[in-house]
Amino acid sequence: MRVRELAVSGGFEFTPDPKQDRRGLFVSPLQDEAFVGAVGHRFPVAQMNHIISARGVLRGLHFTTTPPGQCKYVYCARGRALDVIVDIRVGSPTFGKWDAVEMNTEHYRAVYFPRGTAHAFLALEDDTLMSYLVSTPYVAEYEQALDPFDPALGLPWPKDLEVVLSDRDTVAVDLETARQRGMLPDYADCLDEEAASTGR
Repeated sequence: MRVRELAVSGGFEFTPDPKQDRRGLFVSPLQDEAFVGAVGHRFPVAQMNHIISARGVLRGLHFTTTPPGQCKYVYCARGRALDVIVDIRVGSPTFGKWDAVEMNTEHYRAVYFPRGTAHAFLALEDDTLMSYLVSTPYVAEYEQALDPFDPALGLPWPKDLEVVLSDRDTVAVDLETARQRGMLPDYADCLDEEAASTGR
């Protein structure tokens, strides 16, 4: 398993080594030893989600109110997607920074999103399946959204693709408006929640 630290503090990309023979392929996108070595604790799984999207579907930027917040471990089980992490934690040393990872079934990369970061992905092929492990159960009232086309962020969405957004994402506010409204998570609160949830 190869590990790359992302531009967002606490975020990591994991690239496993697929094994292929005449029967097919075996790959392990989450490996405890590599994850703990990078992040410092095991991933606390509360739920697993599968999301299937057509080409051009853009989901995000989404985040969960902290507390409780939510960590994610995301990989692409089928198709191809551009996956983006944005640091929206007020007080974080990398606040406002982002990183992007192309996910596909050639490399089976996975991305770890620490509590308090925002997540978006754009499906680059039809029938793209994104698989998530999440650290807390889904609670609708905790789910928040930011404008994925916020010019201040300048996220690297391809210009040649007609994008499909949900109604919620179409009217989502930009990062600065969210900050002014007090919607964004606090970096220290995120670290405290992380420590409490992992027993550190």
